[in-house]
Amino acid sequence: MTLSIAHLGPPGTYAEQAALAYLDLHSTPSTTLRPYASIARTIQSTAQGETHLTIAPIENSIEGSVATTLDTLWQCSDLQIRQALVLPIRHVLIAQTPNLQKIKAVYSHPQALGQCQRWLATNLPQTTAIATNSTTEALQYVQADPSAAAISSERAAQLYELPIVQRTIQDHPDNCTRFWVINQQKTADLPPVIETDQTYTSLAFSLPANQPGALLKTLQIFAERSINLSRIESRPSRRSMGDYVFFIDAEISAEQTTFHSALEQLQASTEVLKSFGSYPLVTIS
Repeated sequence: MTLSIAHLGPPGTYAEQAALAYLDLHSTPSTTLRPYASIARTIQSTAQGETHLTIAPIENSIEGSVATTLDTLWQCSDLQIRQALVLPIRHVLIAQTPNLQKIKAVYSHPQALGQCQRWLATNLPQTTAIATNSTTEALQYVQADPSAAAISSERAAQLYELPIVQRTIQDHPDNCTRFWVINQQKTADLPPVIETDQTYTSLAFSLPANQPGALLKTLQIFAERSINLSRIESRPSRRSMGDYVFFIDAEISAEQTTFHSALEQLQASTEVLKSFGSYPLVTIS
């Protein structure tokens, strides 16, 4: 079987780097990387059986969660998280001119622009920041316009043979992004999971009614069992104003009896409950 992995494209994105890092961990001999134009399409490709795995960004240490990943995962069925990867992010400024004063516009993915906003305000106050679908897509504007610059990766600059004007422009030196490796629950013959001492279980749920204390009651289920929640986030359900879906990362394996007990009680307290499974986290050096 040739393993197919979906990632945000074009080639040169950080999602592709995460996919390559995943392959390095597993030494999978027969693999096809498939770039897609949006994060939503990558996840949908796995849900629809076009690809075996998706590598999707879920959270950045500076800019926070990637809403598209959360929303698409909620909308799709029968998907689970197989692994989490933490990838260091080192942004570079790419432009045809080394003179920063001649740069009029900076293109990149919204997350990358946010991760470099302080550097941009200090060094390129005259420029307009323009969002693109990916950090690599931004390079087409540099190729077409000598007054344009892009925030992307060093690997992308090398792939497209474009000059790097400035390295390490992210606002915090320890900038990193967490990626989820996602697959269909019924998919077989996938590479084995790399086990670590950090195991998480991710859930999402909606509540039957918008009432005072409704969310508190669900969180107490975990507190009463001493289950630590490393992340909780709300996203609009898109049904009505003030109606939300809640995403939770719990620092526990779904195989533990304590978690089974919590899940049973949570099932009775929620309208829709989705468990995306347990997975270990691997940090890429």
